[in-house]
Amino acid sequence: MGDIKKVVLAYSGGLDTSVILKWIKEEYGAEVVAYTADVGQGEEVAEAKAKALDTGAIEAITEDLKEEFVEDYVFPAVRASAMYEGYYLLGTSLARPVISKGLVRAAVETGADAIAHGATGKGNDQVRFELSAYALKPDIKVIAPWREWDLKGRADCVAYAETHGIPIPVTPDKPYSTDANLLHISYEGGVLEDPWVGPPPGMFTMTVDPEDAPDEPQFVTVGFEAGNAVSVDGVAMRPVEVLSTLNEIGGTHGVGRVDIVENRFVGMKSRGVYETPGGTILYHAHRAVESLTLDREVAHLRDEMSNRYAEMVYNGFWFAPEREALQHFMDDLQKPVTGEARIKLYKGQATIDGRRSDTHGLYDEATVTFEADDVYHQGDAEGFIRLQSLRLRTFAEKRLGEGE
Repeated sequence: MGDIKKVVLAYSGGLDTSVILKWIKEEYGAEVVAYTADVGQGEEVAEAKAKALDTGAIEAITEDLKEEFVEDYVFPAVRASAMYEGYYLLGTSLARPVISKGLVRAAVETGADAIAHGATGKGNDQVRFELSAYALKPDIKVIAPWREWDLKGRADCVAYAETHGIPIPVTPDKPYSTDANLLHISYEGGVLEDPWVGPPPGMFTMTVDPEDAPDEPQFVTVGFEAGNAVSVDGVAMRPVEVLSTLNEIGGTHGVGRVDIVENRFVGMKSRGVYETPGGTILYHAHRAVESLTLDREVAHLRDEMSNRYAEMVYNGFWFAPEREALQHFMDDLQKPVTGEARIKLYKGQATIDGRRSDTHGLYDEATVTFEADDVYHQGDAEGFIRLQSLRLRTFAEKRLGEGE
């Protein structure tokens, strides 16, 4: 890659990318454009821009991608009921492709020869960034310093930063790394690498400790149209406003904390701690409305495919044809998912308290009632059971006939 003269770096302002900015300048002799995508991480966006210029970037680009992130990445995943390994709502996994898209766009617009990222050679993010970049621009060149340099770990990065006068964001008070966006905050590394050690006190920032949450529950109603959340407590909202509002409400009640050991795509197990308050409410509310509006076999088929969908997103295949094809399937079956769900929030828990769909509900109280009705003839169930048991009776007769 000796012909690389300009690089667009996915820059967060954290330890790794700050060191990488300086390292690329020294190792490649290239100009560096720092690119920071605003996906809802807060004040650090403006801080990153100033820090990048102070560290030697020739240009610092910040781009507001919050609306695109929620509308084109988070909401499609909600429609697919995507959850990785039973717990993880894919906050980081969904942010990487939208950041990659912006990164490639910035490279084209600035005439850069390559892009770079700060993901390590052990993690999932290197795969997500690079698969997305190659899917969008097949001839793009990628610099991944963690796979190239001789710095062995965070301690070496700290030493490098101190040598080159780069401010260090990791302190003894926060011996772990974080990654934030509008959907969640993730915590990993440092003291969290021991899966037996609990999260340190005061670590969480989006949610209060459930023990300190209000002693009275709060009920929140989320309205859906064709699988998309469109209102909170009867107030119509755009996607970013929906998620932001639910984050605030859920965070007040300590909702959405998850501590898991997950299976990384590269083959190792990793401990991750996440807080996803608004996303947790959306997940439960969406499934509540689906329970009324989706046909049984359609819902069961969707659930079979949801795990596969989540794996695709987790592993970095957002822009792959199989994810896009599966999204079409998911979105098609979401057409009748219109209605409202009422969620009870209390001491870290989000539970379904009610659901209704006036236009697409398949629930028929006249059929399911335990009282007298003229709709369902209970005697019909006898023939149904006899036919369902036919193969079981045949199998049992054969087995018993053989003396088992």
